[in-house]
Parts: sequence; structure tokens; C-alpha cells
Amino acid sequence: MNTQVPTLETSRLVLRAHGPADHAACSALWAEPAVVEQIGGKAFTPEEVWSRMLRYAGLWRWFGFGYWVIESRSGDFLGEVGFADFRRAVEPPLGPAPELGFALKTAAQGQGLAQEAADAALSWLDATGEHPRTVCLINTAHHRSLRVAQKLGYANALPATYRGQGVLVLERLGPPQRAR
Repeated sequence: MNTQVPTLETSRLVLRAHGPADHAACSALWAEPAVVEQIGGKAFTPEEVWSRMLRYAGLWRWFGFGYWVIESRSGDFLGEVGFADFRRAVEPPLGPAPELGFALKTAAQGQGLAQEAADAALSWLDATGEHPRTVCLINTAHHRSLRVAQKLGYANALPATYRGQGVLVLERLGPPQRAR
């Protein structure tokens, strides 16, 4: 399996592989209360972030997809976007499909960057032709992320429970005509 992480570019962003030098920026991202508020509700320690980063590398090796660092064209760290197979204990189960995820630092939110980054990631995944279905798991109270997912073509929101929280499982079948 090809484990090379492709670099993706948009008009405003560069999506690239994580590396050890990203640990401080990733730790800062996952310590921001506004970032984790709807994603489990607690900040991650630097040790937990390091494990997360190692997991990202493993996703690329095992599945040929994973997470990217989102950077501005000038090289500023903005967040993360990508796909995972976390084997989450969700009821009802997610099924065999890559799960889209995205997180941006607070200063980068509200500018359309999550949609732009996720759109680039989805376009890349669609071009592989290997995954006709993807899913997205979003806390029911996370209205901004729900809007982003819907603009990306995710629909058929099904209520589910994950770690005692109400979530929605959305799915996207194939490369739809996404709203801009």
C-alpha cells in the first residue's frame, strides 16, 4: 500500500503530512477549550496529542488515508483535516467507511477554511476511487460543523450515541455536487 502522504493545495491552504516538529502546534490546537468543547469536552495533554499524531501516521500506513496538517500559504499552522478508521463504539455502528474529521484553531474559524480543507481532502479521496462512502460524526450541538458537513455533501443524519453524548452520523455517497 502506498503510505506517502500527498500534499494538497488550495487557493489559501496547504495540506501536508504531520511530523514530529508539529507536536507543539497540535498540542496548542487540542488544548483550546473552544476546539474541544464539542469534541469530547476536555483538552488533550501533550502526551495524548503525541499518541494522536502517531495514530495519524498509522492510518496512512494501514489504510492509505489519514490526516493532514492544515497550513496557510504562508506556513501558519491552522488545524487538521482527514480521514480515519477509529473503530468507534458508536450505536448504531458507522460501518466500513472512512470517517471525515476536521478541527481548526479558534483564530482560523469562521473563514470557510474548514470547508476548503475538507473539500480538498474529499476531492483527493474521490480521485482514488476506493471509497464510495464516507461518514462524519458530529456532536448534535456543534451547529457550525454540521453546516460545513452539509455543504460538503453529507446528509442522512442519523442520531447516535458516542461516549454518552448525542451525536449525528452523516454520510456522503460518492462525489456529489457540493454546495459552495
